[in-house]
Amino acid sequence: MTERGQWSSRLGFVLSAAGSAVGLANVWAFPYRAGQNGGAAFVVIYLACIFLICFPFLLAEINLGRFTQKNAMGAIRAIRPRGSWLGLGVLCISAGFCILSFYSVVAGWSLGYIFKMLAANETSFPEFAASPIQTLPLLLAFIMLTAFVVYRGIQHGIERWSKLLMPTLVVLMVALILHGLTLPGAAAGLDFFLRPDFSKVTGRTIVTAMGQAFFSLSLGIGGVLTYGSYLSKDENIVSAGTWVVLLDSLIALLAGLMIFPALFSFGQQPTEGPALVFIVLPAIFAALPAGNILGAAFFVMLTIAALTSTISLMELLVAYFVDERGWARGKITWLLGGAIFVFGIPSALSHGAVPALSQMAWFGGKSFLEFMIFVWFDIVPPLGALLFCIFIGWVWGIGKAADELAQGSPGFRKSFLGLPIRADRLWGFFIRFVCPLAIVAIWINAVFFD
Repeated sequence: MTERGQWSSRLGFVLSAAGSAVGLANVWAFPYRAGQNGGAAFVVIYLACIFLICFPFLLAEINLGRFTQKNAMGAIRAIRPRGSWLGLGVLCISAGFCILSFYSVVAGWSLGYIFKMLAANETSFPEFAASPIQTLPLLLAFIMLTAFVVYRGIQHGIERWSKLLMPTLVVLMVALILHGLTLPGAAAGLDFFLRPDFSKVTGRTIVTAMGQAFFSLSLGIGGVLTYGSYLSKDENIVSAGTWVVLLDSLIALLAGLMIFPALFSFGQQPTEGPALVFIVLPAIFAALPAGNILGAAFFVMLTIAALTSTISLMELLVAYFVDERGWARGKITWLLGGAIFVFGIPSALSHGAVPALSQMAWFGGKSFLEFMIFVWFDIVPPLGALLFCIFIGWVWGIGKAADELAQGSPGFRKSFLGLPIRADRLWGFFIRFVCPLAIVAIWINAVFFD
């Protein structure tokens, strides 16, 4: 049997898991989704979803991984060797593959913009994104960079690079925030991002915030579960999970503080959408002293954020083939990289290169990339989380799950914040009832009442 890796320290796991969570969802998607959904009101709902729905589930997903010491499919098979629940494993593997295919397209844009900003290249984003000569090589380059890190294994690849990339990401973000706050009119951006107006909240706002919360933490698709499978039995999952959620939320808030003051300073609209960081921000950087350097630093930061997430997505896939099929890590990593590149081509060509992919009549005239984002960004992660809640709470059994989670977490059996209820029982109640019902209620509200 192929030997599995293991984290060398809690810090390595926390930074790697936080890196899995921190990505384009935080730095690219969070600001434009907050801008489109009322700013600070969206932020409040997003944070509520993070701590009330996503955090209990994050612990559950890590816990299942550590208990089984398996990938997503293997973990389900360890509890239920046969039956329809294996379909959840298939969903996880499919999600990892499909998300990587379109995620790497946007990450490739970010990689290309580092050099575009340094060269002060004035090619517009629509022209850049519509050029296969530029986007396809960038897609391939980013996938190969991801594959290289995963090929190196857990300690020498994922953990080592996470310890370097995550601190670098935070330093770059803080530097850009400090610069942005010195711009005239930046206070209006802070007001939009930090002062909520709940009159702007709709059912769509809530479901978007929930989808953003699940996707930003990489939940419901088995990536966190896979990382949890490399934890030792004496690790404190509650403590480690708390740090992961705090770091993920911090990065999302830093992204808003970095982007909105600059937007309002230059009189730009915060509702621009997915192209916000590739159209509006470069124009702002171009108007600043040493703007090409600042712009390049921003896209280095964005590329790092994307890389820390794609590493976990590819590890989700690689772990399946290593654990279940007995394949060598090196062989399957590069084969998957090639397959993901091929599957990502339609997304790469859907911003003007191929009209049929750029404006699909059956999807409201939106692009193939936007279709992929809708399915694998808003729908699948919450669906996967809903199924995992049922699986962990009712199939595996909440008692067994709580016993596993209590290992290495001594406070888990004690009173929660001085209340007359134990933390383990409160967690079990959330996994069995609150989390799944919240997901279903939010979906119903969005479909029937928005």
